[in-house]
Amino acid sequence: MDSKIDLRTKAKDIRKTLDIVAISSFAVEKIRNEFLYKDAKNVLIYYPKQYELNLLGLLDDDKHFYLPKVNGQDLLVCPFKKGDKLIKSSFNIMEPSSKSCDASILDLVILPALMADKQGYRLGYGGGFYDRFLDKYSCIKTILPVAEVLFVENLPHEKFDKKADKVIVL
Repeated sequence: MDSKIDLRTKAKDIRKTLDIVAISSFAVEKIRNEFLYKDAKNVLIYYPKQYELNLLGLLDDDKHFYLPKVNGQDLLVCPFKKGDKLIKSSFNIMEPSSKSCDASILDLVILPALMADKQGYRLGYGGGFYDRFLDKYSCIKTILPVAEVLFVENLPHEKFDKKADKVIVL
């Protein structure tokens, strides 16, 4: 099995070849049909990087949305609406300028990933931010959308890696 480092490189190369606009649109529609999403009132999404699924279309839905903000080794949860000001972080990620709130209000986290496997494990960027967050807030449900070409049988994982509750293959 390839190492996580090799898989990250491979996944980033594959993503550059995808029609990310079409896949993102399909992802938004599939997420809207998931009961975990339908039942959620407070949803943490992510602001997309280049070649990453863009789920910002969900912001049109009647829910309260939040974006993550990195603070040291932790993810903070910040309210977010269309048009809110964003600032570029040291990780080159757009983050909200709003103040953080209590993460325990979240019903659902939509996870970013480079790849995912059939057991619900994800390959992220290697910082462990979401795994630490989900370890602390284990009652919050998770959805992991992934392009079919990046959905594999098994990924290497460690004991601290958290599985998604629902993987949506696009």
